[in-house]
Amino acid sequence: MPSQIDIKKIKEITEEFFEKMALDVEVEVLPPKDSTVAINLKLDEPRILIGEGGQTLAETQHLLKAILKRKISEPFFIDLDILGYKKKKTEYLKELARSLADEVSLTKKEKQLAPMPAYERRIIHLELASRSDVTTESVGREPERYIVIRPSP
Repeated sequence: MPSQIDIKKIKEITEEFFEKMALDVEVEVLPPKDSTVAINLKLDEPRILIGEGGQTLAETQHLLKAILKRKISEPFFIDLDILGYKKKKTEYLKELARSLADEVSLTKKEKQLAPMPAYERRIIHLELASRSDVTTESVGREPERYIVIRPSP
């Protein structure tokens, strides 16, 4: 788990990263939980960094992680978020999963969701894992991989 010094270092490197991108961003680095460091960003135009369906945010997180990994020796993960976008998206996906699972359970007809990134599919699989009335399966190949919710046999 990153030490307090590394947390400071993470904040400094993150601020420098966005300065070089000519973006006026307020960076908040939260204390690590289970070796994951949450980095929250505040900016005037969040859409620039979120991108369509959060794609730019995911790519920015990947790039920032690669830079941080070179500067900090301890293993850790980062969770980059902008104005709570990921949290809202997670809640939306969980609600969608529950709603569609209820529909599948009632109608006994499977539902196919739109293609989505692996981390979004994981949220849906985990949300429905404890239900005995439906099963979930990821189908297809990236980037067109999607989830099918089926009634349990």
